[in-house]
Amino acid sequence: MGKMYLGVEFGSTRIKSVIADGTGKCYAAGEYVWENRLENGLWTYSEADIWRGLRGSFADLCKNYGGKPELSGIGLSGMMHGYIALDGNGKLLVPFRTWRNTNTGEAAEALTRLFGVNIPMRWSIAHLYQSILNGEEHVKEIACLTTLSGYVHYKLTGEKVLGIGDASGMFPIDPETGTYDERMLSAFDKLTAGKGYPWKLKEILPKVLKSGEEAGKLTEDGAKLLDAAGGLRPGIGLCPPEGDAGTGMVATDSVEERRGNVSAGTSVFAMVVLEKPLSRLHTEIDAVTTPDGKPVAMVHCNNCTSDINAWAKLFQEVLHTFGKEVTPGELMTRLFEKSTESESAGGLTNYNYFSGEPVAGLTEGRPLFLREADGALSLADFMKAQIYSAVAGLALGMEILRKEDVRIDEMCGHGGFFKTPEIGQSVMSAAVNAPVTVSEHAGEGGAWGIALLAAYMVEGKGRTLSEFLSGIFVGSRKTTLSANEKERRGFADFLVRYKRYLAAEKAAAEA
Repeated sequence: MGKMYLGVEFGSTRIKSVIADGTGKCYAAGEYVWENRLENGLWTYSEADIWRGLRGSFADLCKNYGGKPELSGIGLSGMMHGYIALDGNGKLLVPFRTWRNTNTGEAAEALTRLFGVNIPMRWSIAHLYQSILNGEEHVKEIACLTTLSGYVHYKLTGEKVLGIGDASGMFPIDPETGTYDERMLSAFDKLTAGKGYPWKLKEILPKVLKSGEEAGKLTEDGAKLLDAAGGLRPGIGLCPPEGDAGTGMVATDSVEERRGNVSAGTSVFAMVVLEKPLSRLHTEIDAVTTPDGKPVAMVHCNNCTSDINAWAKLFQEVLHTFGKEVTPGELMTRLFEKSTESESAGGLTNYNYFSGEPVAGLTEGRPLFLREADGALSLADFMKAQIYSAVAGLALGMEILRKEDVRIDEMCGHGGFFKTPEIGQSVMSAAVNAPVTVSEHAGEGGAWGIALLAAYMVEGKGRTLSEFLSGIFVGSRKTTLSANEKERRGFADFLVRYKRYLAAEKAAAEA
């Protein structure tokens, strides 16, 4: 057995840990289930849950592994964007504000005008400026602004650093320097100069690192945070902490130009590695990077499978009422299979917006199901509307990339949307207008991706990230599907209705 690497990813519903070696072979996994909470109008996870979840996930992994692994490297990943503001002692000044919050519209709009590049509501700089606009007292005490992965990494190593992919979701990156754009840093400081804050923006942002660099070592206190049982040795090297978008690219071998990946679960986002910058500003598109700094166009939607899951629970309750018990997995598979009997959802339209959806111009959401007067209310059509709805918002953003003549040879899919064989792939292919590949590694996800980045830090010397990943994925089993003409036509018909009735969804949110 070769050197072993730990990867931990803080996802929106699970904190997952994996152990893998330098060839990418996964030996064990562990998880801890958690949920965000709406507190004082903001989506958050408690600080206690962060550490309880980290220790719980690692303990579950050790149990499944059969003991304490001997580690050569560690990687940490988390949900991108959001707002973690720390004081000089490294303590949270306010509860963690997640990417899901859409209360930052005023700040995002103002900064987009100021910088001349898109600043989405999710981005950390939008959260910071909205806090300033709101006159929040804690802002003057900020010593470090970071993301979830950066916060956990800091507590384990003492280093205030961030991988370039995660950093690119905090503040715009200059592709020439590989760090924060100096012109925009200066513009922000001028914008806030009259506030009397004791810091300049550059002073409170984490240092930017690229994949392959070492980002610190596990301290004694960090080892105790990670391993409640004790015995984990300090001194293990950590790779730069990354966002879930970057680890998704790594886990699907999608870090080269004209390739992309799409992650579809609670949220859905597509990452496309660009050959050249987009011709103009698009407020629906994020400009981010791969973990090694290549430019990426990101289409991010806050909502994906939550509405499908909610309806599935309702159907399960109906079955239970009649004394019938089926597992959630079996029920979901049968419902997805039923959807194939419908071509275009038969006059039904659904909006899966539990929260705001910036790509559709909504700062708030309301799940909404619509039926045209002559729409047939069959189970097949209903499920088709649900499944199409999960990716329709993404399709709105992908239309913009097509108009920009962005070439995509292949999209690699991962996440719960693809669990039912072929159906999710075919629908996603229709939405992104490209072949969609799901590999045998798709289920490993971002925790495996960040473990690979830890392995690259130790074993990738002299190779680019793409070259290192080629050795991991050589010979791996994968399935590639392109939507057939019927699926493309059915999704196109649904998208026409989806756009037509968006006004009703906006009215529901406003009311």
